Amino acid sequence: MADLKERLLPPRPASAANLRDTSYRPSASGRQPFQGVDVPGLKKRGQGLRSWIRVDVSGNSQVIEVDKFTMMRRCDLPARDLRLLDPLFVYPSTILGREKAIVVNLEQIRCIITADEVLLLNSLDSYVLQYVVELQRRLTTSAVGESWQTDGGDLNRRRGFTNFENMYGNTSPDYLPFEFRALEVALEAACTFLDSQAAELEIEAYPLLDELTSKISTLNLERVRRLKSRLVALTRRVQKVRDEIEQLMDDDGDMAEMYLTEKKSRMESSFYGDQSLIGYRSTDGAVSASAPVSPVSSPPDSRRLEKSLSIARSRHESMRSSESVTESIEELEMLLEAYFVVIDSTLNKLTSLKEYIDDTEDFINIQLDNVRNQLIQFELLLTTATFVVAIFGVVAGIFGMNFEIPLFDDTSAFKWVLIITGVTGAVIFCSFLWFFKYRRLMPL
Repeated sequence: MADLKERLLPPRPASAANLRDTSYRPSASGRQPFQGVDVPGLKKRGQGLRSWIRVDVSGNSQVIEVDKFTMMRRCDLPARDLRLLDPLFVYPSTILGREKAIVVNLEQIRCIITADEVLLLNSLDSYVLQYVVELQRRLTTSAVGESWQTDGGDLNRRRGFTNFENMYGNTSPDYLPFEFRALEVALEAACTFLDSQAAELEIEAYPLLDELTSKISTLNLERVRRLKSRLVALTRRVQKVRDEIEQLMDDDGDMAEMYLTEKKSRMESSFYGDQSLIGYRSTDGAVSASAPVSPVSSPPDSRRLEKSLSIARSRHESMRSSESVTESIEELEMLLEAYFVVIDSTLNKLTSLKEYIDDTEDFINIQLDNVRNQLIQFELLLTTATFVVAIFGVVAGIFGMNFEIPLFDDTSAFKWVLIITGVTGAVIFCSFLWFFKYRRLMPL
């Protein structure tokens, strides 16, 4: 990985070394002299040059520095599409099919895929470097497989065998167009990254939730709150990737627009066809210039033949393009469907984790409600006991008045007053308990 970073990262500019040179001294006024300013560097920053990693069809990678307008002209992209790849802004995951390129913004993978190359923003992120390494490996492997198949086909033709794959078409996923292979690696990197984050969240979440159910504390509640916020953010990102893939699968036009190799080959064939037609017309004009022309004669046979050939060619090309577009849509749809299943599985993991958190919250709320009900019941019993004890205070207040009765002269009167008051309070307390049980206010 270190060798890959040294190979992919741009070299250190010489201006940084010049600033540390011993000959660099400030002037007497305290200002820095003009010769210490890196003028080419300022020009690069003014032009908005950015470092890109370019990977071609053969798997060769190199670092190039291109400004925004050159990239727009090179890939035929508007400025708003390049803005999606800007690392200074946070945009949701997006896959856009354009005339000559596919703009991919999937988590850390921000690249432009054309029919001949892949352009990534140069970054120290390990996932970007892994994407480059994996893409190079697959391109190199497919190139070796194609050369081996070509040698085997030549050998079979020499021996007189028939290659049924060439006859009925090759449906192997290793021989997808270049843009689909690059898109597949990007989808795989994004799905793997999101799935790994979901797995880490699961490993952290379940023990924490189990600990919270056994011991409800402020610290555990705060940890669960942070965990839930991370879960919501990750679910939103996974949902956006899933919706983007599903939207592409539902729109056949967008999928057909992403078949860049087919469009390039059609453009080249139409260009060569026009060149041959121009040459045929020029030859025909040279022959007809030397021959006499009758003003009442019918159109020459060469024009009729040219018209019929052009009509037949257009019909054949339209049928072939429709068949190839249908086949390419099927290839891309199968590719997207495979990773749609993967990202949907990740979303199901996060959904089940969210449901587990919701169930834990419900369980905690039930526990808190139970404790609250127990406190209310205890308060009710305490209030009833206070009412019974208050009866003694009422009796004491009555007998504490300043009056004289014969009961005060009896020595056993105080004992009977306490007994009657206590029995009356106990009867009242038992009556309250029976009422609470009858109304099911308290489980007794």
